[in-house]
Amino acid sequence: MIGAKLPNASAANIDQSKITAYLLNLAHLKGGAKAKFFLARGFTPEKWEELADALRHHARHNLVAQITHTPFGVKYALDCNLPTPDQSGPCIRTVWVIVDPDSNPRLVTAYPLTIGKSAAS
Repeated sequence: MIGAKLPNASAANIDQSKITAYLLNLAHLKGGAKAKFFLARGFTPEKWEELADALRHHARHNLVAQITHTPFGVKYALDCNLPTPDQSGPCIRTVWVIVDPDSNPRLVTAYPLTIGKSAAS
């Protein structure tokens, strides 16, 4: 399945709190570096839907780069271009989990591929 599209990508689920309390929260222990990156590209907590829409676009238009089977479901990592308000189109990784074959993908995390592993969890 590596090199294929994310299953059910058109129905990808992203919780608002994943965006506002994590990916765009400078004070978050693990999300702070990610927030700095996404905020610098024009995303804001007030317009969190813009980042959610961009991440859904990423899920629909990029290919699976890595698959990991976990006790919590199957995780799919997708790499590269993300549409951004500043038009920079950076290469990022999104990670999605599908709990069972009939469920829709749920966003686990997103991060730029240019930052270190410590900020990638």
